[in-house]
Amino acid sequence: MHAIKVSGLSKTFGSRKVLDDVSLTLAPGEMVALIGASGSGKSTLLRHLSGFIAGDAGEVRIMGELVQDKGRIARRIRRVRSHIGFVFQQFNLVGRLTLLTNVLTGQLHRVPKHRSLFKLFSRAERETGLAALAEVGIDDYAFQRASTLSGGQQQRAAIARALVQGAKVVLADEPIASLDPESSRKVMEILARVNREHGCAVLVSLHQVDVATRYCGRVIAMRAGRVVFDGASSALTPAFLDELYGCEGAGAAFVPASPSSATQSIPEPVAVQAAA
Repeated sequence: MHAIKVSGLSKTFGSRKVLDDVSLTLAPGEMVALIGASGSGKSTLLRHLSGFIAGDAGEVRIMGELVQDKGRIARRIRRVRSHIGFVFQQFNLVGRLTLLTNVLTGQLHRVPKHRSLFKLFSRAERETGLAALAEVGIDDYAFQRASTLSGGQQQRAAIARALVQGAKVVLADEPIASLDPESSRKVMEILARVNREHGCAVLVSLHQVDVATRYCGRVIAMRAGRVVFDGASSALTPAFLDELYGCEGAGAAFVPASPSSATQSIPEPVAVQAAA
């Protein structure tokens, strides 16, 4: 069973095709980087994987369960989403609530409706939340309002929320785009550790190619809504990156790095396709 399986996924907004016959798979426990220039379709793809958006055609499955098929979101999408932890670029925390309460929202799919409405969590659930905050190194801030914390701390809380949720797949959409270098390093190391120690499949969208190759043994590259490369990060070349980002010299300083987390079943690279 694949952690993520996408078959022939397409999506058009107006006259623009933002996803063009996308097919890919991720194995359970695999950590993969999704790269490409702005507007290449990375964020749109992640939102389709979680069932936030319905495509025009194609199929998406998470842990074998249907997310969408032929333009229709699956009936049992809420249950499927319970397997998916989504880490947003802008954290998606409620600023006026404490960090612990934000993290505990990852359990809402498991608690009765009356408790979820009034944010009534048991002692055991609170201990689970505190343990998740400790795992990402910010349990000292558990009872502070989320709005009082730095961007890096808030992003780590978003990862803790996915841990509390018990996610089997983590989708991270530009999780370090607004962070300083040190906070970025901590967030990527935490994602790699979650992948390694919890066995979660992680698909992380990144602009920074050096970061992608440092933490991920496999890279999927997109251009104009298409997958134009799917293979080992060590197979990326400066010439390919120049073409991918449409800018001569974009890959000039690129040196492939040894990934810090092992991956499974890395396929042969897909040939570059011409942009539509």
